[in-house]
Amino acid sequence: MTLALPLAAADARPEDTIASLHEVTRCFGARTALKQFSLALRAGEVTALLGPNGAGKTTVIRLLLGLLAPDAGRIQVLGRDPRQSRARTAIGAMLQVAQAPNLLTVREHIELFRSYYPEPLPTADLLDRTGLTPVQHQRFGTLSGGQKQRMLFALAMCGNPHLVCLDEPTVGLDIHARRQVWHDIRALAAAGKAVLLTTHYLEEADALAQHIVLIQQGRLIRAGTPGAIKQAVAAGRIRCRTKLPDEVLRACVAVVAIERRSPQEVVIFTHDPPAVLRALLALDATLSELEVSAASLEDAVLAMSAAA
Repeated sequence: MTLALPLAAADARPEDTIASLHEVTRCFGARTALKQFSLALRAGEVTALLGPNGAGKTTVIRLLLGLLAPDAGRIQVLGRDPRQSRARTAIGAMLQVAQAPNLLTVREHIELFRSYYPEPLPTADLLDRTGLTPVQHQRFGTLSGGQKQRMLFALAMCGNPHLVCLDEPTVGLDIHARRQVWHDIRALAAAGKAVLLTTHYLEEADALAQHIVLIQQGRLIRAGTPGAIKQAVAAGRIRCRTKLPDEVLRACVAVVAIERRSPQEVVIFTHDPPAVLRALLALDATLSELEVSAASLEDAVLAMSAAA
């Protein structure tokens, strides 16, 4: 099963910017949801927008979908205001809180959504590429959780969009269904789509995204490739049990950050694990349960969020 969707416009290049936010600020009363936030989404690239609940991720998606207007700054989709109809038909979205009428069949839902777009993908292609052909005549309310997610994914593809916004697309899925969605997301990027992904599964962001954007309290705190994000924090992590206080650990050579797990268990992030290990062993003869590994994207995000 593949999802090699054709481009909605010919000759799209990987460096093309499909959508952008430029120094966007958006407030809700006294609360600032986004403050001078900038983001570029390019053809053929998956961008993962990461941050804690309330960081501003949903606000970014709603602005791109034209459901909100910025208080300051500029938003464009294919060079247009996303509130314009020609821009909206270039966007597909799968939202975490999405739902569909239970009494309509899968095929009826897809045909209804296709009618909203000037150049939709064929119904048979959508059913085949999302694995829904065997259940096309089943009502939405009778589908399994994974089948419902796949139908919502198919609805996002109906208009053959340039920009695809996926908000927690694999939440609640088993490992097999999740891996299939990963395959489909990679196929979207390979077909020249710009994909904006929000997820709390950092393994998912690491596996899929070419570009990571970290947001906290409405502000951009870091952007780059997954490798660059991890390298910016530390090359490795050391977990151990030690009597050494935090101030002594932070003073060790090459220590970037520490995370205290318990009174004696600590995780140390470092650019030079061997140098830190030598210092720890010299300072604490009772050091135990030593574990050394490469820093993960989760490690990097936690460390950056704590420092922001």
